[in-house]
Amino acid sequence: MPQDSTALRLDGQGKPLWLALELTYRCPLKCSWCSNPLDFDDYAERELSTEEWCRVMREARALGALQIGFTGGEPLQRRDLEQLVAYAEQIGLYTNLITSGVGLTDERLLGLKQAGLRQIQLSMQSTDAAMTDELVGAKAHQLKLDAARRIKEHGLPMVLNMPVGRQNIGQVGAMIEYAAELGAEYLELANLQYYNWALINRDELMPTLAALREAETVVQQWREKLGKRMAIYYVIPDYYEGRPKACMNGWGAIHLTIAPDGVAMPCQESRSVPGLDFVSVREQPLDWIWNESPLFRKYRGLDWLPEPCRSCDEREKDFGGCRCQAFLLTGDAANTDPACDRSPHHHLMQAAVHSATKPLRFRKPLVKRVAGVMSTAFMED
Repeated sequence: MPQDSTALRLDGQGKPLWLALELTYRCPLKCSWCSNPLDFDDYAERELSTEEWCRVMREARALGALQIGFTGGEPLQRRDLEQLVAYAEQIGLYTNLITSGVGLTDERLLGLKQAGLRQIQLSMQSTDAAMTDELVGAKAHQLKLDAARRIKEHGLPMVLNMPVGRQNIGQVGAMIEYAAELGAEYLELANLQYYNWALINRDELMPTLAALREAETVVQQWREKLGKRMAIYYVIPDYYEGRPKACMNGWGAIHLTIAPDGVAMPCQESRSVPGLDFVSVREQPLDWIWNESPLFRKYRGLDWLPEPCRSCDEREKDFGGCRCQAFLLTGDAANTDPACDRSPHHHLMQAAVHSATKPLRFRKPLVKRVAGVMSTAFMED
């Protein structure tokens, strides 16, 4: 979680240091920026078993993985979560639970702590109940507050994650104050990334640059006030920065995501790119997938880079940017990320910013992540 765009970048030395296990796509929320598919039942029938997940973790550890994130969907929907945490702890992986907090009872929290869970990342959308419930499409605000309180009462380190968009960016100061009073060690003010549902809702979710800079000023004021009491992470979206982020330190560099059905991915969005040859851990060992599969080798390193990236003196900083964003905006994952102002496709990002932030425009309701609306949303655009 970088604090700014110049943060230290890890050299994984060819190892998948960070492993994200998407245990399930089942989730009680309907967030308008979600990255998960809707066919939960199909995935539920194909979810890896407890034994298969343990094998994945064992193979990842042998590859050099150090940290694991149990995520989803909502990972608390898996009844074997405590067992999986215990096994990860047993083989030496640092464990992190990424959760909405819905379902995090005292009983489950104690079970996870006893299993060896090291840290919890809890999502909170607002300090206001009505706004939270509207953004996530469920009566979840009080459940989240209760979960935050329980986490701290039981002495677990906590990252509060606030997805930041147009609707809640004005509450950044209130969120920092709440997190500080609660005793959170970290607050991640995560400006939304525009993929999947967030891309559908981009015009409604994207804040103006003025709002982003104002929030940045608030963040800096609180950093000075709190000192080392709480780390606050805040990064301006690359839609406004003129340079792309170094996505996962480059494709297939330090990050590995495993979907509920066992498909291995360089990032959670890579399945949105057509024509890639995805392989399941049920078909091949993780060592082969990481080191030899065409998928992970396709955009790894620098040799594949197109111009102007290939000749750019910043190519080892951003590795050409995000392949998924390049595909979603240009139709070709091999193109230069339009976030870069040196890209021949940068005008696409400029047009998106103009569309989302132009004054006196008609505003539409957010499209919630529910079945039957995806094609309709695209047709309206």
